Amino acid sequence: MAQTPPRPTPCTTDPDTAGFWAAAQQEQLVVLTCRQCRSVVHLPRPRCTQCGSEEMEWTVVSGRGHLYSHTVVYHQIHPAFPVPYTVVLVSLEEYPEVRYTGYLPGAPDLVAGVAMNVFFESLDGVSLPNWRSA
Repeated sequence: MAQTPPRPTPCTTDPDTAGFWAAAQQEQLVVLTCRQCRSVVHLPRPRCTQCGSEEMEWTVVSGRGHLYSHTVVYHQIHPAFPVPYTVVLVSLEEYPEVRYTGYLPGAPDLVAGVAMNVFFESLDGVSLPNWRSA
């Protein structure tokens, strides 16, 4: 029987997202916000999309949200992800326009709008935020 290879891990040193991964190592979920106008900048970038400021900071959020959408994958495209598995898209409680993805093994019975909570899983020394039904 073939062994499942390890799941790939993200690059945690990219200057635009390193703060996100550093917070995840502390089991905190964060969003990038502008210090000048307090807008959320998602996807992360070096300057505010609203006012142009380069004064950005990572702001801790609750880790609660609602399922925006999901899909169950039945056709295996990578050996590290046995099928079926589910990809979820979760809108954050504080900032519904910010949506984070997650990976769930299997095909859980999910409905759009269901409450979700973040949890953190360690994968080869990287802490990955993921989601489960509340």
